[in-house]
Amino acid sequence: MDIARPELARRKRIKRIAWISVAVVAVLVAVVALARLEPAAPAVDRATVWTDTVKRGEMLRQVRGPGVLAPREIRWIAATTEARVDRVLVKPGAAVEPDTVLVEMSNPTLAQQVLEARSEVVAAEADYAALQVRLQGQVLDQRSTLAQIRAESESARLQVEAEAQLLEKNILPRIQYQRSVLTANQLEERLAIEQERVAQFQDSVDAQLRAARARIEQLETLADYREAQLASLDVTAGIAGVLQELRVEAGQRLAPGENIARVARPDTLLAELRIPETQAKDIQLGQAVEVDTRNGVIAGEVVRIDPRVANGTVQVDVDLTGDLPAGARPDLSVDGTILIERLDDVLYVGRPAYGQPESTVRLFRIDADDETAVRVPVELGRSSVNVIEIRQGLDLGDRIILSDTSAWDDHDRIRLQ
Repeated sequence: MDIARPELARRKRIKRIAWISVAVVAVLVAVVALARLEPAAPAVDRATVWTDTVKRGEMLRQVRGPGVLAPREIRWIAATTEARVDRVLVKPGAAVEPDTVLVEMSNPTLAQQVLEARSEVVAAEADYAALQVRLQGQVLDQRSTLAQIRAESESARLQVEAEAQLLEKNILPRIQYQRSVLTANQLEERLAIEQERVAQFQDSVDAQLRAARARIEQLETLADYREAQLASLDVTAGIAGVLQELRVEAGQRLAPGENIARVARPDTLLAELRIPETQAKDIQLGQAVEVDTRNGVIAGEVVRIDPRVANGTVQVDVDLTGDLPAGARPDLSVDGTILIERLDDVLYVGRPAYGQPESTVRLFRIDADDETAVRVPVELGRSSVNVIEIRQGLDLGDRIILSDTSAWDDHDRIRLQ
């Protein structure tokens, strides 16, 4: 028969409780240990990030923008009168001289107006000649009258002198002498009046002739203008260069002022760069520029800064001081780099993806083991096209990640694989 042993049951219960206690304590310890562990650093493929090393030395502050080559001298040719295009003689791209005829046009009404204007000039000149002859005859009549009065006045003066001698000898009555003196004085007054009348009449003659001559000159100017309009129906280039654009075709009717063609000189070009408005604040006249035509680099300098902002950019005109490479032509797309200043003995590094000048950012700095990168605050200074100044947070030789790290904003450490 079995013998009851209660102490064995008690021992088993105590052992079970002990094992359960140990398991609970182990679980608690594991939970606490896991809670104290930092989140696992994400792994990043080394080939997908862009890195750079902090350097010290000379840093060139530059700004860059796209643009085009533009001719310095452009001539737009417009219609001076209503006309119809008869023939187009030159196509865009052709080299032209100042007297090269580009387009032939016609206007029968204008040709008739030229004939009428010249006829009016001839008629006005004939009228002027007739007026001149008539006025010269009137002047001669006035001079004849003046000469007659002058003779009468002189005769009366001689009469008075003779009678004065007779009066002294009491041969002539005093009353007769006084009548002669009165007659002489009247003739002198008439002579003075007639002289003034002749002078005024001469001034009137000169004024009438000047008015007639002015009328002739006015008609000649109008006739010359009509002839110039008629001559302009043969549209010429006006300057030596290249025909860039032709906006008409045979049979088309043109209104006055309508553009016909554009001619430019391809040997004198400048670059028109479009610089982002946030970078244009430091640009000044005279700064050195390098213009890349993709077939060579041309040296230049800033000659104009547009005061306006258009579509977020500022136009900067660059005078090209270097030799133009082969293939340089108007409207060619180029890239321009403007040198703002040279900074000596500064820390700098390549521009990070979201690093703005004069700001503080958090960048990943690669540890010495080259396996991990830790986020550190970095104070940035002045910037250039590809590099930016480091003021605080990094030392010479530090390596940082420049590419976009927004995917790891929740982590302060990453692993490089």
